[in-house]
Amino acid sequence: MEDFLKREYSLAKPYRGLGFSSSSQWDLMGTAVVTPDHVRLTPDVQSRQGAVWSRVPLYLQDWELKVHFKIHGQGKKNLNGDGLGIWLTKERMQNGPVFGNMNQFTGLGIFVDTYPNADKNHDRGFPFISMMLGNGTLSYNHDYDGRTTELGGCTAMARNAAYDTFLLVRYSKKRLTLMVNVDGKQEWKDCADITGLRLPIGYFLGASSATGDLSDNHDIISMKLYQLKVDKSPEEEEEEEVLIPSVDNMEQFQVEVQEEGMSGLQFFFTLLFSILGLGVLAVIGLIVYGRWKENRRKRFY
Repeated sequence: MEDFLKREYSLAKPYRGLGFSSSSQWDLMGTAVVTPDHVRLTPDVQSRQGAVWSRVPLYLQDWELKVHFKIHGQGKKNLNGDGLGIWLTKERMQNGPVFGNMNQFTGLGIFVDTYPNADKNHDRGFPFISMMLGNGTLSYNHDYDGRTTELGGCTAMARNAAYDTFLLVRYSKKRLTLMVNVDGKQEWKDCADITGLRLPIGYFLGASSATGDLSDNHDIISMKLYQLKVDKSPEEEEEEEVLIPSVDNMEQFQVEVQEEGMSGLQFFFTLLFSILGLGVLAVIGLIVYGRWKENRRKRFY
């Protein structure tokens, strides 16, 4: 399998094409700033949000994204947060509660979660890197560390690491794989492997981060996008265009469209109109009954 670096979709030193000019290919947002060595999404300060987003939509069907990132700060283990997100989504430049990006997004999110919000004694170590596929209706649940919509993931000691930390996402022939390299051994380790996944083209690359009561520095050193040259059968070449992100066997990954519950106001009006409807029916019934009794009385007299 051959790969070709696509500079129009990549972010790397010296970070040309990043900023607010009309010729820029990437936009900064929130607290994100550019330095000679990295794009800092958020500093080690509470209540900050920052992001960087590509202006150029990705129209490649087979690709590989290599992200060089760094998460570091003064907080002790489990007293730091919250992490960062890598995105390929229909929407861009939207603040929100999911590592600095909007909830109910459409597309792919890869999360480097550094703080356990759920039971502190649960069965996974943090930092934890996971993937989620959004279809515009699914919500990321921070209270449960996104478990209800998680496609897969792994523990990766990527915070305050002594070595460079990388993640790699590859999408080809409806297969999405996630690998990590965080221990200085210069080798990729499998983290998640999802088959039967369909991603539309024309989405935007981005990276975002957020801090709350706890904080860290969240830095993007590079995001390099490679086009993959893949041999495909005639049937694969003729497949219909994907319009909505989806994955086969969705129940296996607990990715289900969540039906919105009825709000309090909706419930009130539903109850009110139901009572009014019953009242109208009761009045009509009394009128009909009264006329029936009157007609019956006339018949006998």
